[in-house]
Amino acid sequence: MRKIISLLAIVLWLSSCEQYLDINTDPNSPAEENVSNGMIFPAAEMNMAASYGNFLRIVGGYYAQHYAQSFGTSNYLDYSQFIMSATRSSNTYAQLYSRTLKNLATIRQQAEAAEEWGSYLAATTLRAFTFQVLVDAYGETPYTQSLYVAIVSPEYDSGDAVYAGILAELDAALAKVAASDRVCTNFLFGTSAVGEWIQFAKALKLKLLMRTSKVKNVQTELAALIAEDNFPTSDVAWNDCWTNETGKANPFYQEEYATYFGSTQVNVVANIAYMKTLTDAGDGRTGSFFNTNGSGNYTGGVSGTNFSTTPTAYPSAYFCRPKITYDAPVYLITVSEIEFFLAEYYARYGTSTEAEAHYKAAIDASFDAAGATGAADIYTAPSPYAWNNTEYEKLIGIQKWVALGGVNNFEAWCELRRLKYPAFGTVTGADLYDVTDNTASAYKPDIYVAGTLYTPITYNTDLGAGKVLQRLRYAESSSSRNSNAPANKGDATPVFWAE
Repeated sequence: MRKIISLLAIVLWLSSCEQYLDINTDPNSPAEENVSNGMIFPAAEMNMAASYGNFLRIVGGYYAQHYAQSFGTSNYLDYSQFIMSATRSSNTYAQLYSRTLKNLATIRQQAEAAEEWGSYLAATTLRAFTFQVLVDAYGETPYTQSLYVAIVSPEYDSGDAVYAGILAELDAALAKVAASDRVCTNFLFGTSAVGEWIQFAKALKLKLLMRTSKVKNVQTELAALIAEDNFPTSDVAWNDCWTNETGKANPFYQEEYATYFGSTQVNVVANIAYMKTLTDAGDGRTGSFFNTNGSGNYTGGVSGTNFSTTPTAYPSAYFCRPKITYDAPVYLITVSEIEFFLAEYYARYGTSTEAEAHYKAAIDASFDAAGATGAADIYTAPSPYAWNNTEYEKLIGIQKWVALGGVNNFEAWCELRRLKYPAFGTVTGADLYDVTDNTASAYKPDIYVAGTLYTPITYNTDLGAGKVLQRLRYAESSSSRNSNAPANKGDATPVFWAE
């Protein structure tokens, strides 16, 4: 078990961050007290975790149709309709820049000056991960001119330019680090050893390269990276650092499940698309990812409605909720994801035998992490998900969507946009639930076809029917204050790697 970082680091994150996380502080000119990297790094991590493990998990879950909106509430009803306003993501966007990236910039500067290459690699890896998330969410984002107080209106860089930049940063940091280098205090691995950070950096490179591989020839780079065979052997996640207290619990748990703030409102429930795909396959992960409903069954809601027309037929306890605890990990990349990327690589550039081995390993890893059994039932004929190299994108797309649905919904939304699977079926949300029918017959889950998406009952007309939201609109916290902010490209415009 990874050691739990001292309470001091958490207290600094919660109560003292204003002293050194000030949005107006130039990361290239640290304060005179020169706060140590070991004090700054945990705060940068927790601000990243708060955004990635909460807001981005929630929106990813709704856009990937893992989640639906619960009966009688409307907090995320727009998400379930594939809508995102410029204001909804503003706090998260600002937090990633002002509380995560600015502090990582300070750490990198101090580590470089002291030639502490372990800490430099760790900060560079989290920086690259954060910029990857921003590109995958928004398409374009300030990069080359960002984080400088002197530049009040930084240019937005194209997504492919940001990807190229962070890949170069990772390569440069990996070239500097040695196995004997140490890493400052951190939550992610809870150790000063650099080995796991090197593996994480290489796994991130794998993701970045595979994510661009359909729009750019990166086979040579991938082959060299995969030949090194130095990827994480366990899931990379913020784990063993959460407590059941206000501000210290898993961010998604605290948002949706905790009673610290006197709120018992229920918003997020299972989506029929995800739930039926699990249950139709007899998937052993179902009970690991969701609690049963009030009747002990597994049921999912429908995107685009909150079932407000039939309170007697569909009370709040009718639909299942994600199984989440205060100490649940916030996953950054899993062994299952890595194996799916390798399966895709070998399906495209290698042999079917190699691809199938990694495909099965990906599903096995997901089951193992979930503490579930029956993985072979998913990938062994006559299962519809048995390996077939000619349909590798469909099989990987659907099974990656399933695996990520219980641990990392944001990445699932990214991958379904890239691989185009799960695809939209012919059944629509209006077919699944008749909003004009106030009886129990309004809900028709049996007509849903496993492994497909569907158009929400009420949906984003700017996007259109049969389409998943392709990007978030530029955050109001940036676009309204930045004269160089470009016009939004439209909800149906893919980010560069999904074109």
